[in-house]
Amino acid sequence: MATAGQLSGHFYRPVLTAVGSNCRRHVAARFLPVPRRRLRPSMMSLQVGNETPSSTVDMEQLVGFLYKDLPHLFDDQGIDRTAYDERVKFRDPITKHDTISGYLFNISLLKNVFTPDFQLHWAKQTGPYEITTRWTMVMNFSLLPWKPELVFTGTSIMAVNPETKKFCSHLDLWDSINNNDYFSLEGLVDVFKQLRLYKTPDLETPKYQILKRTANYEVRKYEPFIVVETNGDKLSGSSGFNNVAGYIFGKNSRMEKIPMTTPVFTQATDAELSSVSVQIVIPSGKDLSSLPMPNEEKINLKKSEGGFAAAVKFSGKPTEDVVRAKENELRKSLSKDGLRAKVGCMLARYNDPGRTWSFIMRNEVIIWLEEFSLD
Repeated sequence: MATAGQLSGHFYRPVLTAVGSNCRRHVAARFLPVPRRRLRPSMMSLQVGNETPSSTVDMEQLVGFLYKDLPHLFDDQGIDRTAYDERVKFRDPITKHDTISGYLFNISLLKNVFTPDFQLHWAKQTGPYEITTRWTMVMNFSLLPWKPELVFTGTSIMAVNPETKKFCSHLDLWDSINNNDYFSLEGLVDVFKQLRLYKTPDLETPKYQILKRTANYEVRKYEPFIVVETNGDKLSGSSGFNNVAGYIFGKNSRMEKIPMTTPVFTQATDAELSSVSVQIVIPSGKDLSSLPMPNEEKINLKKSEGGFAAAVKFSGKPTEDVVRAKENELRKSLSKDGLRAKVGCMLARYNDPGRTWSFIMRNEVIIWLEEFSLD
């Protein structure tokens, strides 16, 4: 994955170059590749011509401004265009614009076609005239009947023009690809891969926030949730499901019917993935003290505290061999990326196997993480 300043073997720095005879009156932003061997700390600063600008920019104020302004990226209020140079340069792996009008057009297009949910995680100064933000953007492609969900996470490097004290360039780097240069075929493939058809029932699911999506998995932060569970036989098995489903459908101390949720979890708590429980999530808004007691001793109500987890999504019939292979691949990817995974895993099955074609089934293997940080 490319770091904030590294693209395809080069470091990129925003540079202001003079246009016309008066560089203080006319400046334009561009990105220059700098070979690694020639990189110096001073080269990461924003420059006008060959001189370091002497004007003072309140970078702390601009960081605070982004915290207030960027959450409006896709709502009716929108971002404040007066904070950007007219000739602002925008680049991501598959899009580029060279004016504020083009920049705002791109935002409007995404808003109308994809209904994005933008989440700003942090913003901080990373250079004399540079601010970096980290974000998650979840979009639904409304033009396709199945409205696929597209997820992008990454960082944006925003350069400030010291003369106008406005943003003069905006470079997006995606976590899911290595080549973040424009135009990136890898980026285009990453978009098309997310357009595939998964059938997700219109039922409540445990609430989580996607913090990071790589090429191999996504990291989520789950809110606490309650499950009704009993012993199962194996990760891909169905033994015990009828018992927990019976509790939901009214076989409890108050004969109370509880709305169904998705997915159904089978959770293994040991390294061999042999100690398994089957779980159905209780709808949010319920607490342990208000729920009816199970009629059977082998059924338990339990609160999961949530936390950080890595998930990989796949379709098809989740056989035991497939699930164990996915768990092994995910665990290797986490280890390679320096993330500490907990013992065991969960299989999440979103669909009724008797009513859903296997090629559109949504399944996930989920592994809880010891900790996770976006810094």
